Amino acid sequence: MEDVNEQRDDNQTSGSTPVTATLERPGPLFASKAASSGAPFIETPVAYDAILLASFGGPEGQDDVIPFLRNVTRGRGIPDERLEEVATHYRHFHGVSPINEQNRELKAALEAEVARRGLDLPIYWGNRNWDPFLEDAVREAHADGHRTLLAIATSAYSSYSSDRQYREDFARVLTDTGLGEGDDPVTIDKVRLFFDHPGFVEPFYEGVRDAVAAFLADGVEASAVRVLFSTHSIPTADAERSGPRDVEWGEGGAYAAQHRAVAAHIMERLAEELPETGGSSWSLVYQSRSGPASQPWLEPDINDEIAELPAQGVKAVAIVPLGFISDHMEVLWDLDNEAIQSATDAGLRAVRTQTPGVHPAFVAGLIDLVEERLNGTPAAERPALTELGPWYDISRPGDSENVRLGFKPAAAGILP
Repeated sequence: MEDVNEQRDDNQTSGSTPVTATLERPGPLFASKAASSGAPFIETPVAYDAILLASFGGPEGQDDVIPFLRNVTRGRGIPDERLEEVATHYRHFHGVSPINEQNRELKAALEAEVARRGLDLPIYWGNRNWDPFLEDAVREAHADGHRTLLAIATSAYSSYSSDRQYREDFARVLTDTGLGEGDDPVTIDKVRLFFDHPGFVEPFYEGVRDAVAAFLADGVEASAVRVLFSTHSIPTADAERSGPRDVEWGEGGAYAAQHRAVAAHIMERLAEELPETGGSSWSLVYQSRSGPASQPWLEPDINDEIAELPAQGVKAVAIVPLGFISDHMEVLWDLDNEAIQSATDAGLRAVRTQTPGVHPAFVAGLIDLVEERLNGTPAAERPALTELGPWYDISRPGDSENVRLGFKPAAAGILP
């Protein structure tokens, strides 16, 4: 059956013919005046008065699981019996997804960093699929007198569900609540995608460095170590639409290109700082696919890749959750459970490295992104660790189209 997960919740078309939406549509941008200009980078200061932390959400008890999964799959007509099959992952953890508690910790850490820098910016947290919902967060911000919000979404890369869908959520909320209309509307902009920001990459680098160094210290030769950078698989049709259409991204679109660029940076830095690790190899792999077998998704699957490693002389594997912000369900189940078991079955030593979570560099980096927009920092002065960055403040036309549904109204982006 089709799974559901904490990264992707819009299973696209299972057919082979994509829906091509027009690149013109009427409607408001729900954005600040600066972000409505259509410029790729906003290099003038914007007086934001609050931060909106936007995430996926997750159940916090056994009674929440099926209602949560109904929210995730709304509009797709999946019966509860099928949802219960997916619910086993959550039931294994007493019906509790760790993502909400992780977001509480991240919100508290961001608030502490904001206070340390003397910024007068309250932080509101809202989810797409479970309490606290985005609608409630935006209503609360409005009731407190805030009108110009800057959103941080808990996703770093280009794709429909990790980027554009959040902006569609903001437009939907501002429309449904009526708060995006009238003479004093609420606007919601979004910080740039941060896949190659130093604060996001540093925790992953530290994890790779420590894992590979530990293998070598235990007598494993560098040539027998493989680093597997794992991210969420998405339909190839979505991946091909995951970046601006005027760029040739290669296989997997901007989504795969961003992951490959960050992984290559980490391994190059590792070889420079620890030359003895230079023989270690790496691969980009995918996990948690949830579509029908007839629909092409990004490959290789991490478990399939692990099964082939012994024949390549690999003795130890470091599993790096490069596509994930925190240790939510897909990390705990798909990596800590299934992938580690695959490594055990293959006779490999294995370790799963850390996610950013509330790592100080990550927290500071997110507020750096906020200050970029507060100060109108020129793009040339913004930090980025790959040639792909810094990424755009304003998504370009056609970026991250939903193949099945086409373009819906979205906040803070150039049309569509």
